[in-house]
Amino acid sequence: MARHFTFGRSHPEEGAIRAENPSECGGWTRRGSPVSRANNKAKGSVDEMRQSLAMRWWLGIALLIAGTVLGQPAKHPFTANDWATLRDARAAAVSADGTILYHVTFGGEKGPTHDEWWTIAADGSHAAKLEISDDFSPMGFTADGGKLYGAWKVNKQRQLAIFPLQDHKASTVPSTVVLLPRGIGSAEVSPDGKRFAIVADPRPADALEDVRHMVEAPQSSLYVVNADGTMGTWWCSGLKSVEGAPVWNADGSSLVLLSVSPHIGHHNVSSAIDVCGETGARHVTDIANIASGLAWANGGKEIAFLSTRSDVLTPEHVWTVASTGGIAADRTSDLQGTAVELSGDPQGHVWVAVAHGVQTDLEEFHDGVLKPVYRWPEGVVEGLPKGNEYAHGTGQIALSVGDPNHTVNVAVPEGDHLRKITHEGDTQLAAIEMGTVQPVHWKSKEGIALEGIATFPAGYAEGKKYPFLVLPHGGPESNDTLDLDPFSRMIAGLGYVVLQPEYRGSTGYGEAFLAAIYQHIGDRAYQDVDSATDYAIAQGWADPDHLAIFGWSAGGFMTSWTVTQTGRYKAAIEGAGITDWGSFLWTSDIAQEDYDARWTDEDPEAFRKFSAVAYANKVTTPLLILHGEADQRVPTFQGTEYFQILAARGKTVRMVTYPGSPHFPMLWEQRLNVMQELTDWLAKYNKN
Repeated sequence: MARHFTFGRSHPEEGAIRAENPSECGGWTRRGSPVSRANNKAKGSVDEMRQSLAMRWWLGIALLIAGTVLGQPAKHPFTANDWATLRDARAAAVSADGTILYHVTFGGEKGPTHDEWWTIAADGSHAAKLEISDDFSPMGFTADGGKLYGAWKVNKQRQLAIFPLQDHKASTVPSTVVLLPRGIGSAEVSPDGKRFAIVADPRPADALEDVRHMVEAPQSSLYVVNADGTMGTWWCSGLKSVEGAPVWNADGSSLVLLSVSPHIGHHNVSSAIDVCGETGARHVTDIANIASGLAWANGGKEIAFLSTRSDVLTPEHVWTVASTGGIAADRTSDLQGTAVELSGDPQGHVWVAVAHGVQTDLEEFHDGVLKPVYRWPEGVVEGLPKGNEYAHGTGQIALSVGDPNHTVNVAVPEGDHLRKITHEGDTQLAAIEMGTVQPVHWKSKEGIALEGIATFPAGYAEGKKYPFLVLPHGGPESNDTLDLDPFSRMIAGLGYVVLQPEYRGSTGYGEAFLAAIYQHIGDRAYQDVDSATDYAIAQGWADPDHLAIFGWSAGGFMTSWTVTQTGRYKAAIEGAGITDWGSFLWTSDIAQEDYDARWTDEDPEAFRKFSAVAYANKVTTPLLILHGEADQRVPTFQGTEYFQILAARGKTVRMVTYPGSPHFPMLWEQRLNVMQELTDWLAKYNKN
């Protein structure tokens, strides 16, 4: 069934307001102070008075302690309401003078996520909220630091706009607007600040857009325009599949571009690198696989990027090619981790975010070698640094960092370590009682060394068995990271031990571990996930009579598939899961051959082999299916088909869909309902 449901908030934090009243927790100092009593000598001898004073003094201390404790609001487990209102902050840009722009996000009872834009000095002072239109999303500062450029929504399309700043307010009228027929994708300012390079669809607007949509391969080309909005023109018009952000060279005369074969019309994925100038394109190299991220390296003599040698379409190593052209080479072939993002800056650095298991650090690629630069103890560096985009000005960078007990916040380098300069979410989290989170390691029955993240409920007692939930991540070529995971925290708040397994196919463990998922998502990856439950039982954490599984996207596949393979779980919840591989590969909005590049029409059995719909008769676990009705990544019929088959077979199954929702709900009333549905399902079928 499909339904709408708005889950209202409770307000456990109201007690904090009352506790701040000094008359309730501090008034005893006036009524029972030794000073006031010492003046009343008529009530007894000096000795008696001293005894009375001593007794009352210790009584006062006891009352102070009790009052302090009782006056504080009682801590509560992490809830969906906490998730909805929790604030985090991420570095967005750095001006030429070192001012940092950061982006604060938080949810609410309903509607989309709220956005705030703030500036702060690198020493953590002068934090100020900017007043900016909801239709404007800043990308960076102009060269003089007095304006912000970014995406401005015009007639439902993103367009490039520049807004002057004064007294922490953005003008209501932009000083410059660049309007393109189909809007913009990325926009990159040149190192001298004189031009913008915009990736956009070069085709004219479709006059019948409101009537019908053409199903065809998308196009994206390069548009270059002066910073004042004049002299705009398409460069290198023969390149029509530009992917990601182009990168200016040091003097701003040309850019390096990455093109990737479009999903429609191609079965195998390939990439190409070109250098594009005002007079045309110069081809650099072809890559017989996927690629991402670009940077000028070695003083402009080389171009660095990420790619892979494996069949799994996940860039994982740093590669380079001569900027004059040639054959690209894998420069980190022995990397025991995964290079997940790469970028350069005007100072000549090539920054690489590298996943080592469940932790990610920032490294620099220099002279053909990756060197660790910054890490966040007990947590992760979230993505690449943000820095000044111009050849002049500061070399200041800002990073985003997180850990299991704090939301993501902004940090800056201080010597050889990082110092956090924003503290969003800390006040709210101080009122929440949360259990321990720790990386754990085990070996599967096949002898595969595995890692995971275990989250324990608050007040966890050693030796006591708890209801247990295994939470496989999406991707599947991704990984869980050692930061504050809201789903793990919410489920642990229900009294569960939660384990997030990094199964074969996860990033962070080297090329062979990642590639092991190819054509084996339903056996190798599944075996690793199920071994996490074995491990939790063997550790004495998990009650074997109260096991559950939940996952979204590829984790949803793992859930829908698991219940066809075993009946050990008493409750299962899958969100947006793949249940029929043959149809999924051709209907998802992005290429999915990283799982299996065989042709579905030539070898349909290869795809039926791991499709849950083919084994629905084996399901005994009560299954909840959650899916967005506008999901294009995993089309909604994947859930509907599985639901219909299970229902027809008389299985215990429920399906809830979310109107207008993409791959994961964007509206908070829908997100809260996801958690309410999950909570109710666990309470009904995995109850103690």
